[in-house]
Order: sequence, then structure tokens, then C-alpha cells
Amino acid sequence: MSEFQELVDAHYQPLFRFAVSLTRDPDRAADLVQETFCTWAEKGDQLRDRSKAKTWLFTTLHREFLGQRRRASRYSDEPVESLHGTLASSEDDPDRQMDGQRALELLGSLDETFRAPLALFYLQQHSYKEIAEILEIPIGTVMSRIARAKDMLRRQMTAEPASAPKNILQLNPEALRQHHG
Repeated sequence: MSEFQELVDAHYQPLFRFAVSLTRDPDRAADLVQETFCTWAEKGDQLRDRSKAKTWLFTTLHREFLGQRRRASRYSDEPVESLHGTLASSEDDPDRQMDGQRALELLGSLDETFRAPLALFYLQQHSYKEIAEILEIPIGTVMSRIARAKDMLRRQMTAEPASAPKNILQLNPEALRQHHG
């Protein structure tokens, strides 16, 4: 198996999930991932430390997303609810599924500035250091954005208690991970 195929096999799904969290559109996300791997095919040989390939791929995907967003005349507001069929849950507890589903919906409503670090941390399980490298921002900024994003999600979740189960009042990162796959 080629190195390229190994990279695709190992990182396609996490890159796709990250791209979906950024774009809120599975088709655009697939295009971003494809573009990321095309860039790797062209420039990947320039990476001296192969152990950094994962970070390189996520950084490249994020840069491509930002570039496309800058070039776009308008930003699509495709709701995260449309992803329900692509995000499988291994949870059997309906309250935890609802908690994770609601958190994903609210994650999609956050500005990309806060959505990207939160998705990388909770959904892709990157370290603060890796997130700082991927997003090309200081580690303190990563920590601050994650804390602020969690606070925003908590406030949004408590703002609509009539439509949410009682246990949704506290953000449950594990339920978010489980629901996301």
C-alpha cells in the first residue's frame, strides 16, 4: 500500500468530519478533503517530518476553507440538521443522543472562529498544541476560544429549556463525541 493511500485511509474520516463542522455542508466538506489530498499529492514530499502529516493535513484543510470563504461572494448557511444521516451514534440512551444532537446543532450556529477550535478539540480530539498549529494561532487563543465557545453553547442550550430534555442544561462533551461518531 502506498504512503498516500495509507494517509487517505487513516485521515479521510477525521478530515471530513472537521470539514463538515466548518462548512455545514457534506458536499463542500468532501470537496475540501479532496482538495487537501490533492495538495498533499503536489506538496507532501516537502514535509520532512512525516509524523506531522496529520497536523499538516488539518492545517491545509483549514487554510483551503478560509481561502474558499474569502473567495466566495456569500456564505452558505446550510443547517447542521441536514447532517443527521451522516453522523451515526453508538449511543442507545435517547437523552444522550438528544444532548449530542442539540450540541451539534448549536455548534453549527457558532461563528467559525469558535466552531473550528471546539470541533478540533471535542470531535477530532486534537491537543491544544495541535489546534494552535492547525489554526496558526497562539495556544492561549485556542484555550480562550474553546472556553468561550463552550460558554456560548451552554448559554444557548439553557435559553431553550422547553424544547430540550432536563439533562441538556449542562454541555456534555462525551455525548457530543459519541453522537458525532
